[in-house]
Amino acid sequence: MGFIGLFYPWGMILQAVAIVHFVRRRPDTYWLWIILIGGGLGALVYIVAEVAPDASLLGRAYDAMGRRRRIRDLEAAILDNPSVGNLEELADQYLDEGRFARARELYDRVIASGRAGSLHPYYRRGLAEVELEDFTAALADLEPVVSKDPKYDFHRAIGLLAHAHGRAGDSDKADALFKDATAISTLSETYYNYATFLAGRQRPAEAAEWARRILAKKPTMPRYLRRRERPWFRKAGALLKQLR
Repeated sequence: MGFIGLFYPWGMILQAVAIVHFVRRRPDTYWLWIILIGGGLGALVYIVAEVAPDASLLGRAYDAMGRRRRIRDLEAAILDNPSVGNLEELADQYLDEGRFARARELYDRVIASGRAGSLHPYYRRGLAEVELEDFTAALADLEPVVSKDPKYDFHRAIGLLAHAHGRAGDSDKADALFKDATAISTLSETYYNYATFLAGRQRPAEAAEWARRILAKKPTMPRYLRRRERPWFRKAGALLKQLR
């Protein structure tokens, strides 16, 4: 009774904290059973093993707060000084914030201001257009970037160009570019986009193979990378279930 009393009511609080974290982060399913069956002690074990290491990701939250402050400062600055540098930085901040329409609008102004010699605003506008599912516009921005620098953004650009071609309906071009991209890149984003492309072209065995390649990276990844890759692991797992 004394041992149980040590955890009550803290055991219930620990379980609640652990379950909330589990729902948000979606680690391996066996942890849910440890939390539920193990009570407060199981929840404590989960918190030590899974919640505490996630503290390294808190920097993103602080980055988001700093980014919003910087956005406010830049919005005020461009009223008096709409320089290309201010506009481009503000566009980058909005893109990172996930406000893709506003980012695209600002990249339009940057490019119109004479940044034709830089690939950065075209590529970043292409990212915004992919997120907005305007794939025809994305092709117009990503094509020259990949043409001038096929390795741009650690080969992410060519993978996104392949994805844009696929979503725009040019299957042959998309397939060729995906083969080029996956030959030189191990980005989970590229693998997943290729898998969904193949699934949409009624090639389920190949789609499943690329989804499994994402999951195959998990056992050998350092824990901090595994945490960052969790969204792709979940997507790959869900796609495999659909393909069965």
